This record gives sequence, C-alpha cells and structure tokens, in this order.
Amino acid sequence: MKTLLYKIFVEHWSRKLVSIVLAVIIWLVVNHTLTSTRNISNVPVRIIHLPSGKTVEGMQPNGRLAKKLTLTVVGNKSLIDELTPSDLEVVIDASDKPDEWIVTVTKKNLVSLNPEIDISGGISRVYHPNFVIRMTKLVTDQIPIVITQPIGEAPRGYQFLDVWPYHLSLTVSGPEEVIKRLKLKEQRITFNLSDISKSQIDELSLKSEGSSEVVSFFVPDQWKQINIPILSDSPIEIDDPQAKALRIDFVRCNLLPVDASIQLSLFFPPENLKQLNPENTSIAAGSLVQFNMGTPLITYPLFANGVDSLFLETVRDMIEIVIIAAPKSERKLLDWSVQFVNPRLLEDRYVTTLMSDVSDRDIRLLQPTLREEYLRNRFRSYMNRFQLFRADDSKFDLTVFLKDSQIQIEEAGMQPEGAPHPLTLQ
Repeated sequence: MKTLLYKIFVEHWSRKLVSIVLAVIIWLVVNHTLTSTRNISNVPVRIIHLPSGKTVEGMQPNGRLAKKLTLTVVGNKSLIDELTPSDLEVVIDASDKPDEWIVTVTKKNLVSLNPEIDISGGISRVYHPNFVIRMTKLVTDQIPIVITQPIGEAPRGYQFLDVWPYHLSLTVSGPEEVIKRLKLKEQRITFNLSDISKSQIDELSLKSEGSSEVVSFFVPDQWKQINIPILSDSPIEIDDPQAKALRIDFVRCNLLPVDASIQLSLFFPPENLKQLNPENTSIAAGSLVQFNMGTPLITYPLFANGVDSLFLETVRDMIEIVIIAAPKSERKLLDWSVQFVNPRLLEDRYVTTLMSDVSDRDIRLLQPTLREEYLRNRFRSYMNRFQLFRADDSKFDLTVFLKDSQIQIEEAGMQPEGAPHPLTLQ
C-alpha cells in the first residue's frame, strides 16, 4: 500500500506538478475564451445630462425610464452566465441631442451596477432594436386628488360619519403633456375602515375633550401617499397643507331621544292635482297620529342614532315627515321621508355654536374658514343619514296608504283593516 501511494504522489512528482499546473492554465484559458450569447430582460434605462427645463415622458425622479429593455449580450461565457438585470444599466447621454433622436444601444451604453462584475472586458457586443427618445418641456403644477368614501367596516360600537377634506392637491413635476392629462383627471384615494382598530378609536375617544359623540381619526402620514406610475415608481407623498387635517370621523352608536312630536305633511305632485289635492285629501287620525290645533303629529317616543347631541338639539323642533300623495292606481303604499324645515338656518345655528366652542381641540386647531367648512360638512352628513329608531334600536317604519279620501298612517308591521299588504305591491 505504501509503495502504491509512493508511486502515485512522490515518484516523478515534479513532472506531475507541471502537468497539473499546465492543465489548470489550459482550463482557465479555454474557459475565458468561450463566448456565449444571452437575452437579459428588464434592464433599466437611465438618461443623463438632460438640458435644463426638459424631460422625457416616463422618466422617474431618479432619472430612470419606466420602460425597461431586453438586451442581447455577447461575451465571455462565465461572465454572461452570471449576469442578472440588477447588475446592468443602460445609460443614455442626452447632451447636445435634438428634442427627438434615435437611440442605438451599444456596449458603450452599458454600466455595471455590481462592483464585483467587470463588463468592460467580458462583454463584446450588445444588440437591441433602435428606439426613439423625445424630449419635452418639464413643468411643475398641482393636480387634483379626491378622497373617496372609505371601504370596509367601522370599528364595533361606532358608525362612519365622514372623511374630510374631500379634495386635496399634489405638486408634481413631469412632461407637459402628462401633467395636462393628470390635471384633467382626478387622482383618487380610498381608505379602508377595516385598517382602523376599535382600540385605536376607543383610545381617541378617551382622550377627546368635551362631550361630543364624534371621534376623529387623523390619517397617518404613511396613508397620505398616492401611486402615479407614469411619474414615479414609488408612492408620492401628498404635500397639500390641508393634508395635515385629513381625518376620518366616527360617531358613537348611541340612541338619543328626539323628545319632540314630529309633524306630518302631504306633498301633492302637480301631475296628480286633479285627483288628489288639499281640498279632497287629508291625513286621518289614528293610533299613531294625533291632532293638535289641526296639526297632525306623531307623538310616539322616537330616537336618533349616528348623530351627536347638539345636532339633535338643533333640529328636533324642525323635523317633519312628508308623505307623497299618489292615487291607488299608481301606488298602493305611499312613499314618505324625513325632512328638515329651513335646513340652512339649522346649519348656521349648529356651526355658530361649535365655532364658539373652544372645548374641541381638534376643531379649534383648524383655520376659521376650514373649521367652518368642516362643521358644515358634518351637519350635512348628519342630515343625509338621519333616521328614526324605536327604543329597541330597530328602525322606525311606516305603512302609509290612501283609503277613500284620507291618508292612513300606521307603524310598519301592524296591518290595520283595509291596508294593502306589502307583498301585493307590483
């Protein structure tokens, strides 16, 4: 055994060493002389030395184009096999070029982004179809942003009230034609209420000053971004000063007693006046409707939900239920809705009261004009969502129908004699 090992590793060792060295040299030479051709996709393109006031459509703030190239690269096989799109960049020099020119990508345009890879000696040729680059005027302008109605569900125990402000602007720079298109079409941001936890709103509720049922969730900075791929490959932060006030308002789910009788009135559509009019049609008294000095009233104890106490205090004596009179041939059950008398006056009262209230720190921090706009939007949101409820938190509903010459009004679910059943509606 020793003799065999001696013959293999020791005997004529100098010749064997020379052979091994020669073999390594030959392998290295052959390996570095082999050429390979390969297509590499998604290679980024950067434009440098753009003239002042000029840009290229699709160019990002970092100078790269949104468009990426697929290059055919010829060169040393070992180097070509290792290349990835993140190792390369095509750099195009725009100095001394006309507004429109044809680009031919060559080896000179390639730049290595990997310090461990030297492409200068490893790549011999680069192929790519010629393409046109057009320079255009660089402009800076503001584009509109709309905050849409959020999606998702409000945290348990709260109702979504409103998001404010509805409109913001964003200062952007880019090709003139692109900016013109963006100015004509509003960019939209939609928040998801499911991203807001109940614990966050509860904590804000505990910290809030005053006794308002409204809780304001101020939108975090990371939400105040918008994606505009044609201008940037990363989200753009909204720089509108009003974005600091961007908030999502919630109102606590509390039943608040109306504590007032609600008047009833009839509306007669002009096309039906010959059949139905104040001279031949009136509201009938009943278990739900009582008359006081000739005025029909609902005195049933009712409640409101999803509004604040000040709103209810402001409007409670100016709420009415309007019934739309229609002949039986047209409608078996009549439509009705809750209305507010002189809503502009009520809005002014509500806003004036809160404008003078210094207990709400979040509202107090707004500029007077923004503060007034915010409060008016809140009041209108209350009016648009207003509904009446029973004490058990079920919605108050009415069955209204025409019987002879009188309008009969009953609570929905309680079908008096002569009332059409909802299932008979066509």
